[in-house]
Amino acid sequence: MSTDISVVVCVYTEDRWEDILAAVSSVRAQSLAALETLLVVDHNAALLDRLAGEYKECAATGEVRVLANAGPRGLSAGRNTGVAAARGSVIAFLDDDAVAERDWLRHFAVAYEDPRVLAVGGRTLPLWESGRRPAWFPEEFDWVVGCTYRGHPGGRARVRNVLGGNASFRRSAFDVAGGFASGIGRDGDRRPLGCEETEFCIRLTRARPDAVLLVDDRAVIHHRVPAARERFGYFRTRAYAEGLSKALVARSAGAGKGLESERRYTTRVLPAGVGRGLRDAVLGRPGGAGRAGAIVAGVAAAAGGFVVGSVRARRGAALFSAVEGTAP
Repeated sequence: MSTDISVVVCVYTEDRWEDILAAVSSVRAQSLAALETLLVVDHNAALLDRLAGEYKECAATGEVRVLANAGPRGLSAGRNTGVAAARGSVIAFLDDDAVAERDWLRHFAVAYEDPRVLAVGGRTLPLWESGRRPAWFPEEFDWVVGCTYRGHPGGRARVRNVLGGNASFRRSAFDVAGGFASGIGRDGDRRPLGCEETEFCIRLTRARPDAVLLVDDRAVIHHRVPAARERFGYFRTRAYAEGLSKALVARSAGAGKGLESERRYTTRVLPAGVGRGLRDAVLGRPGGAGRAGAIVAGVAAAAGGFVVGSVRARRGAALFSAVEGTAP
């Protein structure tokens, strides 16, 4: 298996120090060794210096390199910095608060044996800080905490877009489509926007209609969910922010392509989830009514965000721009 994979981990706060070390350790323990791990620090000089000291010996061999985000603050620019510096023919992205299972990269590499494949995503499972899923929290909304949600394609399947915290792309994808768009993704702990990977994947398949984008749920990572994100307030805020982000994507890609996956999700997956919650409530099972209510509230929050985002986009107040190229 000759695929050489660079792994990019974007980081921004010392509050996640132990998580960052765990993420890097999980990459270094892969059954298929990564070519390199790139830690891209988002405008935090103290964290940059601390990580440079931590991985000083690894930097000498090129196994782990610590870089400063060369663009504006935010996840998209951090990823673009990593892509520009990476030496691998495939570039994988891992969240800074996640750990990858041992065969994570091996499953990605197998998929890239097909030259048509330009992107491969995996399955992300939640690690709840409280020790278990809140009874009211519906699996259909696990994307709120950066994880694979109920209704997402399973097994090995073609998808419109991969999910950014557990994803990989062939380097040529960035040569063809440019980089991740600025002004759409996360910016540290500010409002939890997203969808930069969705917009990029849509742009990629427009540039290369023959491109194959896959999900392989054997490529597993475990994503930490802090207690603050187990609360309904965060759930509602994140759903609203997703609506804002989807409005930007729809304006860029058109409602047809930009919302095709969301239509199936809202018309099939979510009603089924409400039905299961109500059934569980009738049967006296804990959390059933809460899950049904959370789905309804989540849809309402996302819809509200979409309406507000659409109005702002039409007025030109919420625009983003794509980077034309990231290859060195």
